[in-house]
Amino acid sequence: MGGFVNSNVLHMTKPISSYKDKTIQLLHIFDPELISGCHGSKVEKTYVMPIIAAPQIEIVAFSPDNCKHADILNLLCSIFKLSDKDLGYEIKVREILSQIWLMLFDLLSERLYKRSLYDKNDERLKMMMIYIHEHYTEKITISDLASTAYLSERECFRIFRNYLHTTPTEYIRSYRLKEACRLLAHSHDSVAEIGFSCGLGNSSYFGKIFKDYINCTPVEYRKIWQNTHSNCPK
Repeated sequence: MGGFVNSNVLHMTKPISSYKDKTIQLLHIFDPELISGCHGSKVEKTYVMPIIAAPQIEIVAFSPDNCKHADILNLLCSIFKLSDKDLGYEIKVREILSQIWLMLFDLLSERLYKRSLYDKNDERLKMMMIYIHEHYTEKITISDLASTAYLSERECFRIFRNYLHTTPTEYIRSYRLKEACRLLAHSHDSVAEIGFSCGLGNSSYFGKIFKDYINCTPVEYRKIWQNTHSNCPK
């Protein structure tokens, strides 16, 4: 058995009582950017956003008795058989995830299509999310965000709460922090430069909010990441 849990969905799992001693759970948590690439890409708009912004798709269960589900489960299992010491490990993981995502998209396409016929809010949400992805380095007001989808501020809050189970402000902050983590790991910019470039203010405020969310300071995060990857094969 297996399943797909969408972004920003609160969930839990527990073993069936008769299999308690034999249950092994394999969890693969990944950023959709691993599949979509850069923000605003055709892949993101066509294949990724329709799923992660769909409120009707929170959890999808896969059964080995269903041949399409079994193919997805087999691909998921194959990821855990890869070794991060192998050449091209990350590329292999991305390749398998892309296959899984395309199969998932095909599996859910009818549900997505039916929803789009009578619910325009998912399209509005996608417009606002893309706006955030493209303008996170700048000051974003709720008024600006709502205007991109021709909504009132109240409707903007309602859509984010109903679809992503968060507020627009929280989504903007979490996205900025995710980008800050990426820059801390992959750039040589100073902490102050990263804070400003991600719209998170001066180094003092950036450090405070980063620690509140990530449970370590930006400097500690960079050191942890560098130590973890310093021995990876080139």
